Amino acid sequence: MPFDIASVRGLFPALGDGWIHLDPQAGMQIPDSVASAVSTGFRSLPVIPGTRSPQARAASDALDNARRAVADLLGADPMGVVLGSSRSALISALADALPLSAWMDRNIVLSRSDDEPVLAPATAAAARHGTQIRWAEIDVEDGSLPTWQFADIIDDRTSLVAVTLASSVTGAITDIGPIAGHARAARARLLVDASTAAPYVPLSIHELGADAVLLSAERWGGPRMAALVFADPMQFSSLARVSLDPRAYGPAKLEVEPVPGATLAGLVASVEYLAGLDQGATGTRRERITASMDATYEYVHRLLYYLVNSLSHLSNIRIIGPDVHRVPVVSFLVEGVAATEVCIRLSDNGIAAMAEIPSRALAAVGVDDIGGAVTVGLSPYSTPYEVDQLVRVLGSFG
Repeated sequence: MPFDIASVRGLFPALGDGWIHLDPQAGMQIPDSVASAVSTGFRSLPVIPGTRSPQARAASDALDNARRAVADLLGADPMGVVLGSSRSALISALADALPLSAWMDRNIVLSRSDDEPVLAPATAAAARHGTQIRWAEIDVEDGSLPTWQFADIIDDRTSLVAVTLASSVTGAITDIGPIAGHARAARARLLVDASTAAPYVPLSIHELGADAVLLSAERWGGPRMAALVFADPMQFSSLARVSLDPRAYGPAKLEVEPVPGATLAGLVASVEYLAGLDQGATGTRRERITASMDATYEYVHRLLYYLVNSLSHLSNIRIIGPDVHRVPVVSFLVEGVAATEVCIRLSDNGIAAMAEIPSRALAAVGVDDIGGAVTVGLSPYSTPYEVDQLVRVLGSFG
């Protein structure tokens, strides 16, 4: 059935504030069902698992439900799902859990397209161990990440390859297949950050060919927490325990401290929200998620085409990579106007956009030297009217 934008917008009470929210990278708006689940969880799940009290058992159930929900997003095994407070916390935990043999006299491969929550803890861990970092560079013309270069920078001394599925500033989608092939040939672990892509496209951890996939729930309207999902739960046997619980095993080995039950309840509700975006979808939650993401992809990409086409007709706008294959995220420059000034005028007109995002990709393109770039993103609740309003304000700079 057609994507019902009116019904989707009705799921978000915050949209009644009159603002046009084009900043999902900072966090999508929260569906009412998620806010209600968190509120209920704060009252009913104040303790952590570990005792036989009814509340402790309920907290244990909430943890299991959260693992299953995230697993359904990726077609993964719930026993491979690690939950944490943020992407950076999970990357730090993974770095601490990897054996010394993964660091000593080895190298890791990172890309300039990755977000700082991934890069900062990874580079810090490499520095602690004296491990060489090899950088995959972006194409400065369009902000994409060419895959041909990975054949040269991945070798038999590479222990870890980290790459983002979609850039959070240009939206450019990376072809993971060739990178996965090079990583397998080198017996290196492949970590894919799918946070930016998750709200828009159906995902399969096995089709990606990744050893682990990173997700950040606030990107799709969930609570501020993250998940690190392993394709094969047997990988935990080679990882050290970083949890403060000496009895921890499986994914709990990488969970330094328990995630609050209320947050877990919100995470489950946010996955259910994604599964319900296509009201005609039926079957298991995994099947409903896939159908809903297909419908969402079709809707937001029609709107993305309209956005890019409309911006391209403004003579004072330069889009970074107008023709790249992307999720609905776009960065652009307004000729002669600093990005912060553009965002101030947009804000004065009730439009939320982003500037000065810490981004090595944008720095590589060179936008810092000419006032920075403005980044906007679409959401399942975005409309053509909102795109028109954005273009109208940007046109006033002419």
